Amino acid sequence: MQKILVVGNGAREHAIAWALDKSSQDKVLFCFGTAVNPGIEKLVQDYQVGDILDGEAVLKYAQKQGINLAIIGPEAPLEKGLVDKLEAANIACIGPSAKLAQLESSKAFTRKLMQDYKIDHSPYFRQFSSMQGVREVLEQYANNHVIKADGLCGGKGVKVFGDHLHNIDESLTYCQSILDSGSTFVIEEKLEGEEFSLISLCDGKTLLHFPAVQDHKRAYNGDKGPNTGGMGTYTFSNGRLPFLSEHDIKNAQTINEKVINALQDKVKQNYKGILYGGFMLTKDGVKVIEYNVRFGDPEAMNLLSLLETDLLQAFNAIIEGKLDTIKLQYQNKSSVCTYVAPAGYPEKGQKGISINLKNLENELIFLGAVDLQDDKLVSTGSRALAFVSVADKIQQAALANQNNIKILTEARQDDFVYRSDIGTSELLNKRIRHINELCNTHYETF
Repeated sequence: MQKILVVGNGAREHAIAWALDKSSQDKVLFCFGTAVNPGIEKLVQDYQVGDILDGEAVLKYAQKQGINLAIIGPEAPLEKGLVDKLEAANIACIGPSAKLAQLESSKAFTRKLMQDYKIDHSPYFRQFSSMQGVREVLEQYANNHVIKADGLCGGKGVKVFGDHLHNIDESLTYCQSILDSGSTFVIEEKLEGEEFSLISLCDGKTLLHFPAVQDHKRAYNGDKGPNTGGMGTYTFSNGRLPFLSEHDIKNAQTINEKVINALQDKVKQNYKGILYGGFMLTKDGVKVIEYNVRFGDPEAMNLLSLLETDLLQAFNAIIEGKLDTIKLQYQNKSSVCTYVAPAGYPEKGQKGISINLKNLENELIFLGAVDLQDDKLVSTGSRALAFVSVADKIQQAALANQNNIKILTEARQDDFVYRSDIGTSELLNKRIRHINELCNTHYETF
């Protein structure tokens, strides 16, 4: 019997545990998380609460339980070298070493890697560890620059001119604040287009690609408000998005393959885990925004809800270097994931808001930042629930999510925040028209 440890306790890890639980393989699940996720707790034999950044504590727990395979959900333990520690103790891992994880943990590392290996899909960039030369670059790209803190920031370390920054002085102030926090930063040329995610499984030789997904970072309808960890995502039944061609998808897949080959060559280690490419379709083709080294949150909820292939079988193929023997198969349907967060999110989400799911027991809901207090589910301040609907048409999935969320929030709308426009015809048409105008294409609206 295979003993599997899921590290992490968010909705992404709930989705991973849920997908593993469906596997026909002989297995038993365990979890090590910073808090108890009631959704995960129902699926595992044992649940340990502790610091997931304490590699020694995770290792001791894994050894105590006789773990054969560990799946690391969040990015921070990967940066801290949890995989290195577990693999040194002969525990197989889905997730890269600390050296390989630099692909996510350092924006500058990734840009330089692509530059050195001539993977020409990046905008202009420059790294800074002081304010010397910053003003000159900001003035050169006065109205089209992006500032990125060079480290893990939970999706909130990026500020875009025109959206979050409105003049050079504001940009200079943000740069100084990053330095004051002890980090460095990268200034990049702002790209115009539509973002999408392309996530791949990798065993060091072979990459298998999931369908494309589009995330919604902004907090409010119409892409307004501050950045978040992601308010929701959608996929299309054809594996693309309504503004992407097969050529665009193939380009993104090829870029993922080139980046993995370059990374493995530079670091001299094999990558065994999940590669998440963040892309933007521009008038000049597909460009790389960033890379992550784990499943996206919320992208994982869409992809794993659609997946028909046995996830544990695929993970074992990664460990054995036999991913070329696996085929990823999905439901031929569209999906929408919508996050519900407590009021005040993302600035300061309220804690302790009660959540009643009794009328939604048959719905696909992954639990995130929640806790059980006196046997009642309550919010802990961040994204609490990920609602997922799968349907033949994306508008049907979007409507199903809206209806289910209305049941949850009925007469309590002031307690929760969510985006009701994800997957709707209005927002999809906005994306399509944007690309048609920018790229001189002729994608049909809904």
